[in-house]
Amino acid sequence: MGKDNRVQIPLDRLKELWPPALKKASVGAVLHPASVSKTLLHAAEILKSHDGDLFHLKALFGPQHGYLGQTQDNMIEWGGFAHPRWGIPVYSLYGEHREPAPEMLKGLDVLLVDLQDVGARYYTFIWTLYLCMRACERARIPVVVLDRPNPIGNAMEGPVLNPEYRSFVGLHPIPVRHGKTIGELARQFRKEAFPACDLHVLPMQGYLPEAYFEDTGLPWVLPSPNMPTVDTAVVYPGMCLFEATNVSEGRGTTRPFEIFGAPWVDAGELCAALHRENLPGVYFREAYFQPTFHKYAGQLCGGAQIHVLNRATFQPFRTAVTLLNHLRREYPEAFRWKEPPYEYELHKLPIEILAGGPLASVFPPVIP
Repeated sequence: MGKDNRVQIPLDRLKELWPPALKKASVGAVLHPASVSKTLLHAAEILKSHDGDLFHLKALFGPQHGYLGQTQDNMIEWGGFAHPRWGIPVYSLYGEHREPAPEMLKGLDVLLVDLQDVGARYYTFIWTLYLCMRACERARIPVVVLDRPNPIGNAMEGPVLNPEYRSFVGLHPIPVRHGKTIGELARQFRKEAFPACDLHVLPMQGYLPEAYFEDTGLPWVLPSPNMPTVDTAVVYPGMCLFEATNVSEGRGTTRPFEIFGAPWVDAGELCAALHRENLPGVYFREAYFQPTFHKYAGQLCGGAQIHVLNRATFQPFRTAVTLLNHLRREYPEAFRWKEPPYEYELHKLPIEILAGGPLASVFPPVIP
């Protein structure tokens, strides 16, 4: 697929695609900083430009990391506020509520969702969509989803969620790397969980499911503070597992999830051992770093930077499991799994809810 391809997203075609039956409806919109047009105009501005024409914009909602994209890490909540120019409420769906409460939906005829996902089950924006669909099914309010590209294409990898391990990093049985767009997931959720939800998915034009984001011609805006590039999204379906450990996943550096390590890791030995694993499509470059915040802030860490050489063969989940098993085996006195809580799960280990099942199903005991 050539770089000259141009995907058209529904945000840029609202007048053409808006369902006639929903014209003049009172609309609430779930948005975040990456909800932008091809010219980088934020969706809220575009929706406001249609206020009184296609519909009436009455409320805004934001997911994890905030409507403004300001909060860094898991379980850092944010509070709602009044929009400074328009006076309409901006409701938090990552605070006291993660599902729209009935009072938030009061007076709305439609809930619109326009969120850029990154293709991994752990990324919570798809679960905000899921909970919005559940709330709107109960309230009999239509949901309009503006489809967007899956930035890492339609390949799938990793275990399917065990329903006994549901959490806010997995509320429905899908693989770790799910291979779907947010619109395709919305259709799956309706079919399998919310059959009475009045769902409208506004389609993209010119989108090829196997394409990576750079091939779409669309601008990349980081959808969360530690997702700065498409390269980050490529490794994230595996490297997010490091959040469930005492090994730095590179937060507090300029390459989160691509860089990992700890003060007790021998970087040279690590990279040499990893190269002997012959993992496809990837090179591990010896790296040293001092995180400015988060794990080991201000301390010198040894580790590696992941350089993906071939996206077609690279397997992010397999790669991360291999990395973690090496660290467990070589540093048994130092390596630790993170204890709860994590994403509002108070009992199960964070690694279990990320992996989507019991620890031994993905990480059996290591043999020294």
